[in-house]
Amino acid sequence: MPPPADIVKVAIEWPGAYPKLMEIDQKKPLSAIIKEVCDGWSLPNHEYYALQHADSSNFYITEKNRNEIKNGTILRLTKSPAQNAQQLHERIQSSSMDAKLEALKDLASLSRDVTFAQEFINLDGISLLTQMVESGTERYQKLQKIMKPCFGDMLSFTLTAFVELMDHGIVSWDTFSVAFIKKIASFVNKSAIDISILQRSLAILESMVLNSHDLYQKVAQEITIGQLIPHLQGSDQEIQTYTIAVINALFLKAPDDRRQEMANILAQKQLRSIILTHVIRAQRAINNEMAHQLYVLQVLTFNLLEDRMMTKMDPQDQAQRDIIFELRRIAFDAESEPNNSSGSMEKRKSMYTRDYKKLGFINHVNPAMDFTQTPPGMLALDNMLYFAKHHQDAYIRIVLENSSREDKHECPFGRSSIELTKMLCEILKVGELPSETCNDFHPMFFTHDRSFEEFFCICIQLLNKTWKEMRATSEDFNKVMQVVKEQVMRALTTKPSSLDQFKSKLQNLSYTEILKIRQSERMNQEDFQSRPILELKEKIQPEILELIKQQRLNRLVEGTCFRKLNARRRQDKFWYCRLSPNHKVLHYGDLEESPQGEVPHDSLQDKLPVADIKAVVTGKDCPHMKEKGALKQNKEVLELAFSILYDSNCQLNFIAPDKHEYCIWTDGLNALLGKDMMSDLTRNDLDTLLSMEIKLRLLDLENIQIPDAPPPIPKEPSNYDFVYDCN
Repeated sequence: MPPPADIVKVAIEWPGAYPKLMEIDQKKPLSAIIKEVCDGWSLPNHEYYALQHADSSNFYITEKNRNEIKNGTILRLTKSPAQNAQQLHERIQSSSMDAKLEALKDLASLSRDVTFAQEFINLDGISLLTQMVESGTERYQKLQKIMKPCFGDMLSFTLTAFVELMDHGIVSWDTFSVAFIKKIASFVNKSAIDISILQRSLAILESMVLNSHDLYQKVAQEITIGQLIPHLQGSDQEIQTYTIAVINALFLKAPDDRRQEMANILAQKQLRSIILTHVIRAQRAINNEMAHQLYVLQVLTFNLLEDRMMTKMDPQDQAQRDIIFELRRIAFDAESEPNNSSGSMEKRKSMYTRDYKKLGFINHVNPAMDFTQTPPGMLALDNMLYFAKHHQDAYIRIVLENSSREDKHECPFGRSSIELTKMLCEILKVGELPSETCNDFHPMFFTHDRSFEEFFCICIQLLNKTWKEMRATSEDFNKVMQVVKEQVMRALTTKPSSLDQFKSKLQNLSYTEILKIRQSERMNQEDFQSRPILELKEKIQPEILELIKQQRLNRLVEGTCFRKLNARRRQDKFWYCRLSPNHKVLHYGDLEESPQGEVPHDSLQDKLPVADIKAVVTGKDCPHMKEKGALKQNKEVLELAFSILYDSNCQLNFIAPDKHEYCIWTDGLNALLGKDMMSDLTRNDLDTLLSMEIKLRLLDLENIQIPDAPPPIPKEPSNYDFVYDCN
């Protein structure tokens, strides 16, 4: 008979004794189990002891998490969290430097556990650590020269413990003094400081800014962009990442009226060119976290355009009307007209109306009315003026070229610029908060101080070129805009490293090329509607679905590395999950870092029998997403979340690294449960494979012999003179 579901077999260690194998009844109180273990080793005062995982996590077993114990788990009998917290609280106040250092090292390790953290915080441990940072460093300042390594390690462990304790969200960030903030800021402002101290100081400042409005103001007074810039010019990518994270946090939390001022300071300090030189074009790969921080900086920079994008033009504002006059002046170089007589006034109005029509405005009499729609509002006019002033030859050529065409074939520059600005804002999601998981930054936007305006200038010339290639008329305006959007989107997906490279990509995506791509995609997704073809599709669909199912299960057997998201996104913690080859058990466990390749089953200590799975839920139905659904910035995380429900009130929570892995896992788990695979990926794969299979079966192969074996591989050529590097 199989053992009862509430009984788990574990091994328990105790220093100096042989490990003990025992069965734990999950229905018994945890205190009774600990007493039983202590009695077995004749240890008195069982209330002073606790059980913890014997793996690298060393997390305590509590009534809340005891259901995570699986058969074969190795546990360790150790001091209770309260005892450990009390002893460490005393040890870190020791007068002995060595004892103090060892205690802080233990504290930094144990603080990752929320159970221990709660006990240590209850002893006012956070206040003790902040006092040590504020005054303790000064106390040992004299010893710094002779004991520099010890001093650095001590401060590093103190700050590490502080960060870990605060990560649990038990204590509010609003409780910290100005003296503590000044001390942390001083570590960042020092030119020569231990890397680990600098790292943790930057992490603390970022958390302060993100979690408290009051602390944002205090940190902003202590830290300037000029003091952060030198950390970006070093070679340590992790320090660079933390530095950009602090800049992003200050940018994100700045009041609306301060953001533009901060952007001006960033421009003065040449932040963009420093990031381009020392980060993007450095001779090393950009890791995921750095990519995320660059993406956030890109989003926050473009969001500065939101104010202009949502500002309507005031037709009565003379300064704004002067911009339109300037556009006309540059295009037609009109000489100033005498304005003394009513006759000349009428003549000038008539001339202006004619010129505004040539400029492509919808309202020829009062073009200011064209800019009353938001978005794009005044941003469109800003872009047009920038193009006219900085790319004057191209601007004049486009305007004059179109004004000389027949009315029905002219590309209206004004209307095109307004719609294009609106489209570019949609593509770059101007005004939206940055996503927590997105790494989609574009290097080319870091190559120019006015990157959005230059982006517009390239795209407006593309629009004019595409208009001519399509031989479009005013009725085709929306069709042209759709083609231009497709050209821009396809060019952006290649991640060009510069604006010139982006322009080059667009040159290769002419209207003819877009038609070829569309035709190719149409052929690949062709849907034959005749009755025999539909019957054939119906017949072979189960085979294709079975093939997709096997592919999904094979991917689950390979496994995937998932990331644990916590309050501070940057502190990546990973875990791995994979299906056993016989498709009966899910193996999973924590990892110290993202793995290279597959992780073997025997290194994953936790198991979940597939037979125990009750259901798979996604999105808002996931237990770990219940509180996050309403937050705008968690929308993307919500779309990647799924959970496995098993036993009573037990779940295994996932956040997929991307949409593809999300589809693979939800499909695979549904296949294991005998349910339909409903993801978008399955629909696309089914359409593609069905289309290919039907085309293969409809090939005219009569009188054509298909060999049983593949053809032999030809011999190597005598030389390779014909090979050349096309790059």
